[in-house]
Amino acid sequence: MNDQQKNCLKSFFRGKLLCDTLLKDFVSFKIGGPAEVIAFPYDLEDLIKLYLFLRNEKISYLVLGEGTNILIRDGGFKGVVIKLSLGFSNVKLDKIEGRKVFVKAQAGGRLSNTLKFSLQNSLTGLEFTSGIPGSIGGALIMNAGAYGGEIKDIISSVDVLTSQGTVIELRREDISFSYRKSNLPSDYIIIGVKFELKQGNKQEIAALIQKTLNKRKNSQPLNLPSAGSVFKNPPGHFAARLIEEIGLKGYQVGGAAVSEQHANFIVNQGSATAKDVLELMAIIQEKVWQEKGIKLEPEIRVVGEERV
Repeated sequence: MNDQQKNCLKSFFRGKLLCDTLLKDFVSFKIGGPAEVIAFPYDLEDLIKLYLFLRNEKISYLVLGEGTNILIRDGGFKGVVIKLSLGFSNVKLDKIEGRKVFVKAQAGGRLSNTLKFSLQNSLTGLEFTSGIPGSIGGALIMNAGAYGGEIKDIISSVDVLTSQGTVIELRREDISFSYRKSNLPSDYIIIGVKFELKQGNKQEIAALIQKTLNKRKNSQPLNLPSAGSVFKNPPGHFAARLIEEIGLKGYQVGGAAVSEQHANFIVNQGSATAKDVLELMAIIQEKVWQEKGIKLEPEIRVVGEERV
């Protein structure tokens, strides 16, 4: 962005703007260079004006949730990073149809807060998300899942902002989901999601949530920064098992290391760069291919510029 574009943005934008701010402070990996601008829209009107301005000026943008499944390159991001956490974090009951209960959650809210809301209202269906970090919008984009459940299984509809600046509702059947992907058009911005849950027993829901949290605590390196599972599970295989079988647990490049606790996690030991992580990922992929004949596909999203 040039200075004229920045001044124009400041003239109409009512939300919060941060300039030349390190993105490592906004992602779970704690890795990433600076963003030219980070914008926190105040409300839908603010977001629409911002989005149309960026498209009209041909300025690159990145919608960033809680930053839990992403690696930002060391050169940062040239353009505007959009964070919906300021004006898009509400969750509320929508309607009840028999045992079905529909809950609307805005895209910038944390998935964990919607799970908490469902527990408070004795609603079942979201328990598999226990311990999954990230935002509602991010969970939908990635079709987040665990322990046999996926986001696609519990949504009724999705509200999105189109490139024309209009908000439309997509039904579940309008969206083509796949493994860790929602296949939504890249120029759509998710505004909110309507979940289809069911009435349940509060004690049973709480017990299942705790059981799931315990599984995560016992199997994942939650004490070090990471971006969650690095690679998708190939058909018929578990990526973690493949990586462990070829002896790469604990293998390190710079400040990035394959977790000793879960081999499909790369952890930041405090000084890791994106370059370290990408080099380590390439080593894992090459060795798994050489020894197992299986191609590992990244689950984490890599964005941004190489450091000059």
